Amino acid sequence: MTIWRPPSEIRVKALGLPWRGRRLLVAEVYADDGRLKGVRPLGGSVAFGERAEAALVREFREELGLTVQVLGAPFMMENLYTHEGSPGHEVLFLFPVALPPGPLDTQECIVFHEDCGTACVARWYDLEELDRDGGPELYPSGLKARLLAEGRP
Repeated sequence: MTIWRPPSEIRVKALGLPWRGRRLLVAEVYADDGRLKGVRPLGGSVAFGERAEAALVREFREELGLTVQVLGAPFMMENLYTHEGSPGHEVLFLFPVALPPGPLDTQECIVFHEDCGTACVARWYDLEELDRDGGPELYPSGLKARLLAEGRP
């Protein structure tokens, strides 16, 4: 298992929000002890000089091997968080996206790899399963409320 800590800098990230009915495709986030603690939308860091939308398309291509269709303008969130005692700070562009038809249509569990080679797991979660007692948290904090306020799912 890889131990991850947030970098000591502000990161700009582009994340995608693909839906399958009421279910959102998200990557699982684990605590150091291997326990599932939460989930987050897929995507990654925006490189210097790269537009957020281009970063999002690149990240999905690199991680899942497919080209997403961006369905509209992003909304933004600032994410100040603590992971395993270490503080993190992100500015997030969250885009509505559609996955192309194909093999992911019926897959419930998708294994992919980060740039560094770390294996990750993504699954489809019903929004109602998240941020509840006994269920994983949806990161960033406040995203579930934001999606529900905007009429999603």
